[in-house]
Amino acid sequence: MAVQYAVTYSASTIGAGIVAGGPYGCGLTGLAATLPCMKGTPSGSGSYWAANWYQGLGAIDPIAHIARQRIYLFHGTADSIVGSATMKAVHDFYTDLHVPPANLAYIADLPAGHAFLSIAVGGACDANADPYVNRCKVDDKPYDQPGAILTQILGQALSARAETLSGKVRSFDQRPYLSPFSAMADTGYLYVPAGCRKSGAKCAVHVVFHGCGQAAKYVGDDVYGQLGFNNWADTNGLIVLYPQVEKSQPLPFNPMGCWDWWGYTGSTAFATRYGPQLSSVRAMVERLGGED
Repeated sequence: MAVQYAVTYSASTIGAGIVAGGPYGCGLTGLAATLPCMKGTPSGSGSYWAANWYQGLGAIDPIAHIARQRIYLFHGTADSIVGSATMKAVHDFYTDLHVPPANLAYIADLPAGHAFLSIAVGGACDANADPYVNRCKVDDKPYDQPGAILTQILGQALSARAETLSGKVRSFDQRPYLSPFSAMADTGYLYVPAGCRKSGAKCAVHVVFHGCGQAAKYVGDDVYGQLGFNNWADTNGLIVLYPQVEKSQPLPFNPMGCWDWWGYTGSTAFATRYGPQLSSVRAMVERLGGED
């Protein structure tokens, strides 16, 4: 979903962090594409041409903007859910779009399972199990993935992470922002540092898309409260948005609570600005960017 958002709204997105995800448009042929996209050999060039086609229809921002984005890619060597060929396709996609090597970080040598990596919570580094948050070490030091992602996206050294937060994570009603058939949850989560609440503050918005089965309803605050993004946001002028998706079946068929990357919301334009979920999250981001 991070790829879909960053491609669709590339004109106003400076970068993205993709943790064991698929290339843009891989699921355009529907549910049957999910397994090949995750464990097969999807095509980075195919994703490039999908983005090119949608650009021609005016359904996404001009793809030339993507060349200036800063991208973080991660795939653990112990990941048994998403294959290494999938992440290679994502890397090829961004290479085809002329993202410079200096702007394209690709970490693929940690013995991690399919998970976000945190220094505060989670299972063994090589775990492939709920809540899909693990702890890993690099040179005997905990690997701080949120810090690595934000450093890459912002392109500069970060101010030290806050040990004590200046604000609190708050829930909010997502329903006013939701497009019909979005299949998203009623409640989302948001962290706004105290400095970003001051009059005239200029704070960027970082969107954290949880993984399948990682909505707060199923893993509590492991993602929105303890992963570590809020600590870095607190000292670096960032607002963090945690939109949420529900599990559902038989209709829409989303038993794992994933974001829509194969069309389960009923829209063939799910990877564009006309997609129910992308447009809903975009409405939240635009609200956060308002003056009041």
